[in-house]
Amino acid sequence: MHETTKLERTAWKAYFDNVSKLLDGKRVEIEVASLAIGSQLAAEWLPALGVSYDEDADLLAVMAEGLNHLIRHPREVFVQAEGRELQTLSVTGDDGAIQIIRFREAAQR
Repeated sequence: MHETTKLERTAWKAYFDNVSKLLDGKRVEIEVASLAIGSQLAAEWLPALGVSYDEDADLLAVMAEGLNHLIRHPREVFVQAEGRELQTLSVTGDDGAIQIIRFREAAQR
């Protein structure tokens, strides 16, 4: 069962530090949706390296093989997980764009 939870800003750093350890062997897809650009894929099932939040810079970074996807000044973060397994992140940036970050096992097609 997938459960969607809004993460409070005070929990972002600890949550992403912890979840990054669980991403080994996962792949990531990043979709950016906004009124200005519509919906575009920024990454399509690249090997996931981690997710981190830098409080000082107010910057959320999704790292994948060959890509560092940066979201500056995120306003909201929603997490969809099954147990401890992260499925999807939905991040609203300060520009109103919604970044949908999906994770899956590398073996899935």
